[in-house]
Amino acid sequence: MITMKNVHKTYSNGVTAVNGINVEIDRGEFVYIVGPSGAGKSTFIRLIYREEKPTKGEIMIKGIKTAEMKNRDVPLLRRDIGVVFQDFKLLPKLTVYENVAFALEVIEEVPDKIRERVMEVLDLVGLKNKARSIPDELSGGEQQRVAIARAIANRPNIVIADEPTGNLDPDTSWTIMRILEEINARGTTVIMATHSQEIVNTIKKRVIAIENGIIVRDEDRGDYGYEI
Repeated sequence: MITMKNVHKTYSNGVTAVNGINVEIDRGEFVYIVGPSGAGKSTFIRLIYREEKPTKGEIMIKGIKTAEMKNRDVPLLRRDIGVVFQDFKLLPKLTVYENVAFALEVIEEVPDKIRERVMEVLDLVGLKNKARSIPDELSGGEQQRVAIARAIANRPNIVIADEPTGNLDPDTSWTIMRILEEINARGTTVIMATHSQEIVNTIKKRVIAIENGIIVRDEDRGDYGYEI
């Protein structure tokens, strides 16, 4: 589903964030992206949803070479990729329902289907009773669950989670992980950047470790050996 071949990314300030990465991620996998701060994790995932373009090399998503896409076609790619950010990025003046519905409105889904799908994903993340609340009325964990609901509203094949538990307490973090596991169990590929050694050691999935822009480890399962 996702293929990177000899991918490099050097920024205008001369910093090389990704340096010759080769990797394949199959449909339905759950993959952790780990490594120290500044290792290239965020650049790696931004390259997947075409927030960044490689300086060199080839990235293919479902057989499409993303670097060759015209800018007007990028939104079509992103319809199939849900992104969950560490800082939620909810629209503060909209209700929970409206935040999730927005993801479907931009693809011009019909109103009846929007109502049905919004309540379905809010039920999945345990927030049907918060549909009329605004983000400021929610805890951090609840806001992250809304962000996840929004990311999966249009049934993407890929969900990318960039440090989704980074600002949350341990108990809330496990709630978020259970939701991501359920999404993955339903067939969605999940790619999660994280610093949490405890999460990676407890919920054992494939681990891709990046240091200095290079993949230094790629294992299907096992203990997360990086020292934080």
